[in-house]
This record gives sequence, C-alpha cells and structure tokens, in this order.
Amino acid sequence: MTAGAQDQRAARRRSERSGRYAEWVAALMLQLKGYRILARRYRAKSGEIDLIARRGRVIAFVEVKTRARLDHALDAVTARARRRIERAADMFIARNPRLAECDMRYDIVAMAPWRFRHLRGAWRFGE
Repeated sequence: MTAGAQDQRAARRRSERSGRYAEWVAALMLQLKGYRILARRYRAKSGEIDLIARRGRVIAFVEVKTRARLDHALDAVTARARRRIERAADMFIARNPRLAECDMRYDIVAMAPWRFRHLRGAWRFGE
C-alpha cells in the first residue's frame, strides 16, 4: 500500500471517529432538550439518518454535520443529502406505522469547535 493510500485511510478513520463523537454529542444535547432518541445511524437501502428523535408528537430526522465553522456545517447538507434522508425517513415511517400520526420534520445539528446549533425544520420535504 502506498503512503498516499495509508494517509487517506487514516484521514477516513479520523473523520469517522469525529462523526461518531459529533452524533453522540448531538444525541445528548437533544435529550437535554427533552427529545427521546428513537434511532441512531438508521440505515435503509435508500440512505442513512444520523439521529431520529421524538419530542411529543414531533419526529425529527436529524442530520449531524461537523466542520471548522458552523456555516460550513450547515452548507454541507446538500440537496442530494436531503433527498437521501427523506427517502430513508419514508422507510422508517413505513416500518413504524404507529408513528405515521406524528408531525415530521428535518433538522440539522451543526457543530464546530466549542459551538453547536440545532436548526429545527431546516428544510421541507422535496426542497
């Protein structure tokens, strides 16, 4: 294996660790706000959702992004990522029909060193 390939693998592992830590912090923050975590890293054929949380009658499908700056983290949730999350959310609701009566929204938790922001209702379905 070349040195460049080893560096890429090491960077990927660091990024994976950082992402898992950010998801853990985001879940903790949401729990402190009164949310109950229904799923972490929910995977469907169509995509993955970092966190699925419930507070009252609201189900939040949460994408967690960490970057050097908060605005970069918010911008990192592309239209393609949104569609992927929406498809996975549809699968989650199909597999959990008792939750279909709840209101649903898409949130982003953006994280930067020593800062975070929970953007509720970050986008609407199909945007």
